Amino acid sequence: MSKSVLVVGGGIAGIQASLDLASRGTKVYLVEKTPSIGGRMAQLDKTFPTLDCSICILAPKMIECLRHSNISLLTYSEVQHVEGEEGNFTVKILRKPRYVEFSKCTGCGTCMEKCPVKVPNEFDMGMGKRKAIYMPFKQAVPLVATIDAEHCLYFSKKICGVCQKVCPSNAIDYNQKPEEINLNVASIILATGFDIFDPSAIGEYGYGRFQNVLTSMEFERLICASGPTGGHLIRPSDGKEPGSVVFIQCVGSRNLHGRFPFCSTVCCVYATKESILVKEHSPQTQPYIMYIDMRAVGKGFQEFVDRAREEYGVKYIKAHPGGIAEDQATKNLHIHYEDTKSGNMKKLDADLVVLCPALIPKTENKRLAEEMGIELDDAGFFKAKELLTAPMDTTSVGIYICGYCQSPKDIPESVAQASGAAARAAETIMLTSKERKQ
Repeated sequence: MSKSVLVVGGGIAGIQASLDLASRGTKVYLVEKTPSIGGRMAQLDKTFPTLDCSICILAPKMIECLRHSNISLLTYSEVQHVEGEEGNFTVKILRKPRYVEFSKCTGCGTCMEKCPVKVPNEFDMGMGKRKAIYMPFKQAVPLVATIDAEHCLYFSKKICGVCQKVCPSNAIDYNQKPEEINLNVASIILATGFDIFDPSAIGEYGYGRFQNVLTSMEFERLICASGPTGGHLIRPSDGKEPGSVVFIQCVGSRNLHGRFPFCSTVCCVYATKESILVKEHSPQTQPYIMYIDMRAVGKGFQEFVDRAREEYGVKYIKAHPGGIAEDQATKNLHIHYEDTKSGNMKKLDADLVVLCPALIPKTENKRLAEEMGIELDDAGFFKAKELLTAPMDTTSVGIYICGYCQSPKDIPESVAQASGAAARAAETIMLTSKERKQ
């Protein structure tokens, strides 16, 4: 029987579960498909309701994961195959080549400075640029460069090779191949997080057509000091400071007509947080929040909303937006909406519109569920064995879930559930064969 645990997903939930298990003396393999752990939380500027710096909370946990003797980080890797049962799972992991030797790279950044290729930066939601050889963000863990073979001139045209020439550590290795890793683990924890619904599917909101219509995550990167504008609140169309910003809730969610019927739980409060950040960055800018129902469920959340309204002057409008039109000359936006309190149709002018899209299950959940023999619910989240008595257990014994991949939840709830999943996984190791039979 194995005495180790596999954690799939390197966001805050996967990190917390790994640290809890490692502190018990359990060997943990933390698998993350991107080049760095950190997940969505690393992209955030602040957290609600305390407005603490997100990366200031997350980075120490990331570093602890890297340095803990009981944790093996398998970044830029994906689970390919799982078989076995509780106490004895065999897992095949595919580690993709970085084309950079992990042990030699110091994260100095010389290769990135000299690389001639620029492509949209996924970490900045495509709003900024990165090089073909890159690190996702400055606090990335591990702090090791990765070559994007799709855009690298050496791989596409057999020219360039600048990064290999300038690397002071001789860490560039164009001959690296994918590596298959086989593990034997007692239990598995899934913490795969969420995807973001693409609002361009809702044509009336103009996302993808109007420059000044953003998603909330794009806005989060825009207003963050480490983002593409250095934290300056500007309109993408002209670089000017907006006079008004309107946040529209439930874009694609709570919809029974072909999209996502569930509430993403965090949108009302993160829109409130982002509205406060608007006022802190630009006191003369007026933020509005158009909402269907105010769902501020959590410790201090309603007080946070009250504070935004009373101290920062955030205006909340209970409304059903019907569509957004653009003034082609000024790029200003006109929102037509139903005021659900009065039942009247109204119009609101805005310099910048921020859509709060549904946070949806990862597309890879289906493949993982089939591979591991577990069930998904109707929305595509991993199905809990019993929501009240066994919320971290899946329908397959020995496989556990935590964080947003189980159901919509905020960061504190994800962390608490991660600790619960770690405790359940640890029980698998402690149980004897006799106890398991009973």
